[in-house]
Amino acid sequence: MRASTAACIVAVGIGLLTAAITGRAAAEPIVPAQSESLVLPTPPAAAVDVRDIAPTEPEPPASAGTGTLAPPDLPDIAVSITADEPSVALAGRILDARDWTLPRLGEEQRGAIRAFYEARGFNPLWIADGAFTPAARKIMAVLTDAAAEGLDPADYPLPQIDGLEGSSRGRALADADLKLSAAAVLYARDARGGRLEPTKLSKLLTPTRELPEAGDVLERLGEAPDPGAALAAYNPQHAQYAALKRKLAEVRSERPAQTPMVRVPKGPTLRLGMQDERVPLIRARFGLDVTPDGDHTYDEKVAAAIADFQRAHGLAADGVLGAQTLAALGGGETTNGRLEAEIIANMERWRWLPANLGDRHISVNIPAYMVRVLDRGEVIHEARVIVGKPETPTPVFSDVMRHVVVNPYWNVPPSILRKEFLPHMAQDPDYAARRGYEVIRRGNSISIRQPPGERNALGHIKFMFPNQHAVYLHDTPSRSLFKRSERAFSHGCVRVDDPFTFAEIVLGDAWPQSRMKKLIGKGERLVRLPELIPIHLTYFTLMVTDEGKLVRYPDIYSHDQRVAAALRDLH
Repeated sequence: MRASTAACIVAVGIGLLTAAITGRAAAEPIVPAQSESLVLPTPPAAAVDVRDIAPTEPEPPASAGTGTLAPPDLPDIAVSITADEPSVALAGRILDARDWTLPRLGEEQRGAIRAFYEARGFNPLWIADGAFTPAARKIMAVLTDAAAEGLDPADYPLPQIDGLEGSSRGRALADADLKLSAAAVLYARDARGGRLEPTKLSKLLTPTRELPEAGDVLERLGEAPDPGAALAAYNPQHAQYAALKRKLAEVRSERPAQTPMVRVPKGPTLRLGMQDERVPLIRARFGLDVTPDGDHTYDEKVAAAIADFQRAHGLAADGVLGAQTLAALGGGETTNGRLEAEIIANMERWRWLPANLGDRHISVNIPAYMVRVLDRGEVIHEARVIVGKPETPTPVFSDVMRHVVVNPYWNVPPSILRKEFLPHMAQDPDYAARRGYEVIRRGNSISIRQPPGERNALGHIKFMFPNQHAVYLHDTPSRSLFKRSERAFSHGCVRVDDPFTFAEIVLGDAWPQSRMKKLIGKGERLVRLPELIPIHLTYFTLMVTDEGKLVRYPDIYSHDQRVAAALRDLH
């Protein structure tokens, strides 16, 4: 029953009750209200001429012994308005979000949940006849399995209704329906990257996340033939995400059933052959066999276990238990635990990408120093790139490549102008001009640019996708740097190896390399792409090959550490 219908019944009932009381003798007892219901009198079913019971002219007083005709008694009928009626209970409980919402679900989303239920007359979504529906059970199964997606099931608590009895059952069922909706909404938003605010981790992490609105989530789940599959589909559907998910399951399956987490006390530095009472604890910490009679010798097996631990934690793998290694041991993090955190951090960054990367798109993986062009999932071109230095990182975001510039000017960025040019020009006003730069003064402002040519910092060509960071892809005269394995040398832009092959790919058949190279040495020329191409500057330190091998790249900007720490801080 809808809330508005319930209200109308109450109003009509009260009116009937008032009329009945007015028309009856004062001595007529009023039927008392029953528990959680209101008993209302109703008029007889047959039509009655009001003149039979209410004459228009007063009758003379009856003489003694003369009988009077009393109006017939009105039969009573019980009209019950139950406080546990589902829609009425929902309408009442939804106003107090403290009873059903979740800490990370903001007011905007709570309001959208209220609006969704109001639009459906406060009818329950997941409960019917006092029990969870099959659709609700499918939703709950996905929430329970959240860990497989690198999410935390504790963030999506499941409501319980088993064993509920008594007068409060209606309210409890209403709360359970709302709680399940709130958990499903939070899961959907987390699956699309809502757990963290990337810009709070770094101002250069500016992905355009696609966070679903609560009402849209509930409407989609309510209409889906399989609401469980619809909820799970909010997780990234990209092949690399699925591969990392499988790797996460493998790492967890290899974890020992009971990993020793023994605390090793502080003490002197231990080297091979030394004796120390802490050695048995170290053996227990790494699951090594206990030696006869509790031997306290820091032997080769113990030193090798320490060396493996040091190597996994970025320490000098010398097998010596010093203060730094001891501090790392205190963290209690196993090698598998660290890898698990790294996999989850990379899965989280996949959530930041658009659900649709584009049938044809460009992907730059910063830690891998590679750019790829993909067409319907197939790599059609790849090349080495040079990315920003740790102190001038390349930002992470998605945009659209729009045009190419041949023979570009290089406009010196304000940061480089302030840090590198202006201090020298204060000592030598001709510093920039003598190095082939053009100095442009407009009032009190100054800008510097490098004209096209062999020495131009951008080389012969640049690839533009205007963005808030003012970065782009470009050629470079420093081609020898592409031979290095680690290539973080730029001020933030991405330098591309073999840029004219890359240009031929993005510009299409109308601009073969031969035509493009004929423009070299002439004036600056802008060439628009025949079709805009999505470009994604990404940061993935773990990738899975087609053979299922996990490949690791350096965390050059420490984004893995930031994401992993932020996820831990959620709880």
